[in-house]
Amino acid sequence: MYALVRPWLFRLDAERAHDLALKAIEVAYRAGFEPLVATRPPPLPVRVSGLTFPNPVGLAAGLDKNAAHVDALAALGFGFVEVGTTTPRAQPGNPQPRMFRLPEHAAIINRLGFNNAGVDALVANAERAKFDGVLGINIGKNKDTPNERAVEDYLYCLERVYARASYVTVNISSPNTQGLRDLQEEETLKRFISTLRDAQERLGARHGTRKPMLLKIAPDLSEPELDAIAEVLTATAIDGVICTNTTIDRAAVAGHALAGEAGGLSGRPLRARATAVLEGMARRLGNRVPLIGVGGITEGADAVAKIAAGAALVQCYTGLIYRGPRLIGECVEALRAVRGRPGGASWTSSVAERTS
Repeated sequence: MYALVRPWLFRLDAERAHDLALKAIEVAYRAGFEPLVATRPPPLPVRVSGLTFPNPVGLAAGLDKNAAHVDALAALGFGFVEVGTTTPRAQPGNPQPRMFRLPEHAAIINRLGFNNAGVDALVANAERAKFDGVLGINIGKNKDTPNERAVEDYLYCLERVYARASYVTVNISSPNTQGLRDLQEEETLKRFISTLRDAQERLGARHGTRKPMLLKIAPDLSEPELDAIAEVLTATAIDGVICTNTTIDRAAVAGHALAGEAGGLSGRPLRARATAVLEGMARRLGNRVPLIGVGGITEGADAVAKIAAGAALVQCYTGLIYRGPRLIGECVEALRAVRGRPGGASWTSSVAERTS
């Protein structure tokens, strides 16, 4: 079905098409037509960071910023859904147009800028959802909050989403909020994560359950910067790392008419760099910290490559824009085939080691 509607959607402005597609998925779900949109794959369970995922293929943050479509998106067959990024206060984001397709590269450039209705609206939506699977909530800071006070925004969001989230992702790697990536600097990051980890433990004691906290990192970090981040994450005992966010590098799309647009590049051109960062973090962290691989997954083989590089789970977003919901089942089946091959048990065992 998606193959039939995609040409029509691609005639529209990218952000408008995004909104209409979400509404269409919601309508199909409420009308009971979701089997026409996607076929839910048979289970391929995996346990990571104390959570059991029905399958290892999740939705990356950014598609549903306000948790307004959790049930409909989960019905497409994802093993987990991550919503956000959310901020303490509602904000409109950057001026439009701010999302651009590069079909020749199966890519998108966006400079949305954490446009969202605010954390209280997200929590209200999430609490209304019937979904009882793994729900990640991605948190950030408001654009006008200076970096020296950024941790206050993250603490505010962490406290409010904690009860509803299965896990919380700390997003300090979007290129679309000025100065945000500066929080990845070693000493700043150590203080920042330590403060959030203390709050996480206090909230766990208060609620009687400990929720994992993950960090989402950028793909544009140097090797020394990755070394420093790995040391911080080991020292602070973070629960997981998402590798990676979008990239500001344009080498892979050089010469394209839209290459000069500001924002983060996602999709196929990001795949190699994101996977390299993932592999490098797996080498640095060993089995101490579970990793989620995201960036450039446009077919099942890409999901397999992320697992081979050290990921316990994968997420997709831009690939869905180009391939539609069938990408989910394709990735699950590709991973099932790998698990079933001689030696494939090593993936299952390595995941178990990373969650112990």
